[in-house]
Amino acid sequence: MNVLLFGATGMVGQGALRESLLADDVALVQTIGRTATGQQHPKLRELVHADLFDYSAIEADLVNFDACFFCIGVSSSGMAEAQYTRLTYELTMAAAQTLARLNPQMTFVYVSGAGADGSEAGKVMWARVRGRLENALQRLPFEAVYVLRPGIIQPLHGIRSKTDSYRWFYLLARPLLPLLRVLMPNRVLSTQIVGRAMLAVARRGAPKTVLETVDIGALGRA
Repeated sequence: MNVLLFGATGMVGQGALRESLLADDVALVQTIGRTATGQQHPKLRELVHADLFDYSAIEADLVNFDACFFCIGVSSSGMAEAQYTRLTYELTMAAAQTLARLNPQMTFVYVSGAGADGSEAGKVMWARVRGRLENALQRLPFEAVYVLRPGIIQPLHGIRSKTDSYRWFYLLARPLLPLLRVLMPNRVLSTQIVGRAMLAVARRGAPKTVLETVDIGALGRA
């Protein structure tokens, strides 16, 4: 399996990268982003691309992939809806529309968030935008599209979030997260479980296309 990974320097993307490189059935992992991960591995190929709204110059490097793990996400804190829409909906769709044309056989896996609003009509801005994006992705002509909606994620194996507020949260919550994962396994995940769940749906699919925290946990632990 050849995997294309967006957002490999973020917390969830780092977990997806680690699990993909460890997987015996993954032959190639190509990351794409504005910065390189700095990692080296025989399976890893990195593509640094500055404009994540336009892929016309690198389309030749985006073909022959079986799965895409799209892990780019931004916090909506302090953002107007138009700005958040551009950095969430428009950025993701720019990549997904290109990939659907180049790799119609691909399984596209998008990491959204718990609470995303598929009705697109709720009062919470970020949830509406994420829900609208989820719906739009489902309409693209991929072989399959899966949406993951994780809640709290414990970073493992030295992985850290790039977002300052999240980094502080995980630093303060570090002593509690392992206990919470034991007490609430259906609510608290880990970067390892989320990465393994992405690989599971790329390999075998899943009973439904929108996967909540409990579904992600079941797939990632199987």
